[in-house]
Amino acid sequence: MAGRINDEDVKAVRDAVPIDAVVSEYLQLRPGGGGNLKGLCPFHDEKSPSFHVSPSKGLFHCFGCQEGGDTLAFVMKMEHLSFSEAVERLAAQAGITLRYEQGGYGPGRQAGERTRLLEAHRAAARFYVEKLASPEAEIGRVFLAERGFDQAAAEHFGVGYAPAGWDHLTRYLRGAGFSDRELLLAGLAQDGRRGPIDRFRGRLMWPIRDITGEVVGFGARRLREDDNGPKYLNTPETPIYRKSQLLYGIDLAKRDIANNNRAVVVEGYTDVMACHLAGVTNAIATCGTAFGGEHVKILRRLLMDSSDSHRAGEVVFTFDGDAAGQKAALRAFEDDQKFAAYTFIAVSPGGMDPCELRIAQGDEAVKSLVDTRTPLFEFAIRSVVNRHNLDTAEGRSTALEHAAPLVAQIKDTAIRHEYAVRLAGLVGIPDERFVVRRVGQLAQWSRQRQQQRGGGRGAPPAPVASGPVPAQGPAPGGPALTLRNPAHLGERELLKVALQFPELVSPAFDAYGEDEFTAPPYAVVRRVIMDAGGVASADDSYLDRVREAAPDDAVRVLINELAVEPLQVGRRRQREMDAYAGSRLVQVRLAAVNRRLTQLESDARRAEAQSGNTTAAEVRQELWTLQQYATALRERGVEALYAV
Repeated sequence: MAGRINDEDVKAVRDAVPIDAVVSEYLQLRPGGGGNLKGLCPFHDEKSPSFHVSPSKGLFHCFGCQEGGDTLAFVMKMEHLSFSEAVERLAAQAGITLRYEQGGYGPGRQAGERTRLLEAHRAAARFYVEKLASPEAEIGRVFLAERGFDQAAAEHFGVGYAPAGWDHLTRYLRGAGFSDRELLLAGLAQDGRRGPIDRFRGRLMWPIRDITGEVVGFGARRLREDDNGPKYLNTPETPIYRKSQLLYGIDLAKRDIANNNRAVVVEGYTDVMACHLAGVTNAIATCGTAFGGEHVKILRRLLMDSSDSHRAGEVVFTFDGDAAGQKAALRAFEDDQKFAAYTFIAVSPGGMDPCELRIAQGDEAVKSLVDTRTPLFEFAIRSVVNRHNLDTAEGRSTALEHAAPLVAQIKDTAIRHEYAVRLAGLVGIPDERFVVRRVGQLAQWSRQRQQQRGGGRGAPPAPVASGPVPAQGPAPGGPALTLRNPAHLGERELLKVALQFPELVSPAFDAYGEDEFTAPPYAVVRRVIMDAGGVASADDSYLDRVREAAPDDAVRVLINELAVEPLQVGRRRQREMDAYAGSRLVQVRLAAVNRRLTQLESDARRAEAQSGNTTAAEVRQELWTLQQYATALRERGVEALYAV
């Protein structure tokens, strides 16, 4: 077994792969102030972005859930990798050859499980692509050609072919060094009477990639009439394939989704191909399952789908116009309220899917389908109303009772009122106010039920933070802290400067004692900085040394937070930054001096009240000296720090 990865190589990997480039593979980042970037946290649900990335420091921190760390920590948390697996993955991305302490160059013979499964899928994808050119695969090539996909399209999407024999892929992967256990665990093989056999046989193969472009599974399309299996057969749930968390085409579409602020959700692999080839390059599809909550989370992060976003995004669902398609659209409506983005539905004339539409009418028809979308609210309401006989009073009443709850689900009160008025017209009820009142009543009852589930009738909603704030609850070594607490604001800002711009407070900061920081967590951070060599020793590894010197994870989280959080000063010129750093040095020192003055005044009065006490004069002398120092700090500012 290979030994640990050489420390120099680990550092080279950290330096070679910018953290913002890695994080951007998973979510959209926008400027967050102070040279930082921000986005919706991938580790917890949130409505406003509290996830900050500092490219200059190579760190990330979420002010909501307190997750934080460097590039390797992010990859480990996102992909559930071990440390060595994360290093190996980023090294491969950067083209860095790793050295192992006991094994020289090259990857370990016993790589982590996830790494092995990904390698097996990469090899399988190559195998299937090669087999698409074989004589046996003629039926697959005809299938693609009939749907308007040439060889270039197949290559672009990595489409391949699984031979019809029992164990072609299994034998190939065994020859490449993979064990039977790995093939079964990966879902590439299944148990047969005499050992593992291929899971996919005689089918057209689509590689399913995660958001970073790694192949994690396959979708297989039946081609022959004697194939008794399902029309589409997907990889089973495995350690790397979870269909509820995957979207086909997301690796190709993610940048256009972020740039255009629109995602188009289609139903199948060929629909994704048709959309992309027609110029709708933000199209994606689910992988053998209904569009659900985990898919919503992926799109929200790419769309920067937050309630405080200045640019509302769009999610466009395309479904067949048949009953099944309408049912799918209504399921999508249930997830609509999880988006801040506007949601739409696009149904083509004649109920054709995007692939069929492209064959019949060309690329422009596919683009037009998306551009002429209908608001999902309207489609869902019309679908429910049209099920009833509106020529009778009973039918109109039933239609109202079935459609009103849908309208009541709309959170935006203005939009809800507008659709309540529309519902009155659709149903044919002349008294619009009656329908509006009915919808309002249902919305109120719904809110009350939610409040009862969330903590009692009439419980007030949780406050929404207006910006990044530390997690509430006990902070490391002391009580809860908040940016809004003026008593600790100066200390927090000074520590942020010391971590982010140590040269601006060097060497004065190193002379500050722990007792000058009244918040216990900040005093601990001050000690950790000193243990790491102080600001005077700051170099490229300074921040890493500080984080490594932290006594526990709680302090390390706070250090990450302080290193990533923008300064209150915002973006300023160098001269203004120097002045800001100096003002924070003076503020913290002056506060400490004033606390000491208060204590000395109390000591002097007690000593003077006790007859025969000879220390009063000494205390008064120290008091006078500190008063002079306080005056100098107020009048001369940072110059007074260096005059002592």
